[in-house]
Parts: sequence; C-alpha cells; structure tokens
Amino acid sequence: MPAEWARQRAVMLTWPHSGTDWQTQLDEADSVFLAIARAVLQRQDLLISCQDPQRAQELRHQLGQAGSDSGLTGTVTVIEAPADDTWARDHGPIAVITDGQTRLLDFRFNAWGGKFDYHNDDQLNQRLAEAGGFGNLPLVPVDLVLEGGSIESDGAGTLLTTSECLLTPTRNPSLDRTGLEEALCQLLGAKRILWLNHGYLAGDDTDSHVDTLARFCAPDSICYVACNDPDDEHYPALKAMEEDLREFRQSNGEPYRLTPLPWPDPIHDEDGNRLPATYANFLIINDAVLLPVYGVPQDGTAIETLADLFPQREVVPIDCRALIRQHGSLHCVTMQIPDDLPSGGVA
Repeated sequence: MPAEWARQRAVMLTWPHSGTDWQTQLDEADSVFLAIARAVLQRQDLLISCQDPQRAQELRHQLGQAGSDSGLTGTVTVIEAPADDTWARDHGPIAVITDGQTRLLDFRFNAWGGKFDYHNDDQLNQRLAEAGGFGNLPLVPVDLVLEGGSIESDGAGTLLTTSECLLTPTRNPSLDRTGLEEALCQLLGAKRILWLNHGYLAGDDTDSHVDTLARFCAPDSICYVACNDPDDEHYPALKAMEEDLREFRQSNGEPYRLTPLPWPDPIHDEDGNRLPATYANFLIINDAVLLPVYGVPQDGTAIETLADLFPQREVVPIDCRALIRQHGSLHCVTMQIPDDLPSGGVA
C-alpha cells in the first residue's frame, strides 16, 4: 500500500445530495466540496460520483473548464451513481501497487459497524468501475470490512492503526487482532502494524479512525493531535496516545520524529455537542497538502506546522467547519488513487 505522498493520478469525491443528512446544510457542504475539487484539479485528475443528475451535469460544466485560464489542468470525470453519504475515504477503494501495477481493493463497507445506512455506498466502487471511472485499473473485491480512514501507510511496509476501531466486533467479529494483522499484511503488503491503544475525539462516529488522530508525514515522521489543556475531556486519552507514539520504533529501531498538531478551540453544534475538529485530517496530493481549517485562532499555527512538515508542498487551507457538523473533515471525504509508481519515497 503506497504512502499518501506517492505520486497520484486522481482523487475521488462522493458528492453530497439532498437525500442525506447534508440536506439542511447542502449549500454549505457543496461549497466545501467545490473548494476541494478545484484544489485537486489544479494538480491532478478528479473522479466524482454524484447521485443528483442535474448537479452532475452542473459539475461537468463548472469543473470541466480545464486550461490555463481557469487554472484547472486536471481532468474531471463525473459519474451518476446512488450513494448513502459522502465519506469516500471509507467506502472508496484502497490501492495497492505490485510490480509497478496498481490494483484497487474493494473492501466491504458497513458504515462503521452498522451505525447508518450503507448498502449503496458498499456497492459504489463496483458501479464506478462498471462506468469506467477507474479506467484500466482492476477492482478486486475483498470480503473484509475495512475503511481507508482506519489505516495509515508509510509506503515501506508499516501500517498505523487504532485498536479501538479495527477490533470493534461490529466490523469483523470472526477475526481477533492476530487474524486481522495476518489479513492486512497479506492484502496490503505490510510487514508490521503499529497499534494505537488510546486516543479519541468527541463527536467521531468512526470508533477512533487513525486519520483523525495521527498521520505519517514521511517514513520516519508522524504528526499527531495533542491536547495540552488538563481540563479538557480529551486530555487523558490523548496524553496516553502520545506515550504510545513515543514507544513506537521505526523498522530500523530508531524512534519516530513526532510533531504535535495544534489543539483547536472547542466547536459545538446547535445542541451543544462537541464536534470533531482536527488538523490531522489533511489530504496529501501532488505538490500540495489540503489542510482543513475551522475559523479558530489555531488555524494559523496549523498552517505553519504543516508547511514545516511538507516543505516541498504548498499548504492549501480549506474551511471545513461545515464538514465537521456531520462528524468528519477533509480527509474523510476524499480518496486518492496513485499512479503506477513504486510506493514509498519522501514527503
């Protein structure tokens, strides 16, 4: 499984529509998706699945004006297909590269253990493949529940994940930790798996996806969500997660370079529930990092931190306050599709 910083051919988005929980804030969500789409198309291709035929046609017109005048040099493909929600990170295919050839693994998706409707999302990859959305890349069905947001790859044989998510019995009840490790190593080409046993975000429906908590920035570098407020409910769990990270070692026995991310001011919904704002939910694409920001004072520090971590890439902040109202953020709504290149490399 390549690292996210490996060269990419496209990013996949599943567009929000009125038949989802986005209905009450559809215009706001649509604006965020457009911002992500344009940032991607400035650098690479984009695949969009869209349930609403009228909106699909509008997107072809809005985003299909590639050329120097628009700044959109990538190609957009819009395919009409039903979807239950928009979390492409978790229902999209997971790519692996073998001998320079990319294959897309179509894991089963059950909405984080059956929490929500998921049948259309579980069938979406097959529908996109049948419509030519993945070009000549083969789509391989895998009879295992796995979400892309639950795993991080360094591109060199190490996976990072959380025990809270992968060991939840509503996903793969017949597999214990050893069984899951064997399956993931075989399917994703991993040599070892690092398990975070602590860490969570209030308002997160995914059972602590790793892409909300800690991310590989290079084979020897991990950034992570850090809370320094002892009065915050997250403080004990995130401090314990920090200790987990400090105990991890690279495959050569050296400790990782660890970089804490800013802790954003609390953001709540209209009912007073805390929303899962996190700067760890960024997306690495060709020559850029798309960073979710939330209109809070810590946004500037987060931009500076990511710029230091990825000095060869432009950091593009995108206001994702609308996304966290549905309990996800920027990385959660995207899935990258790599080029046919060796995995690994440097950030």
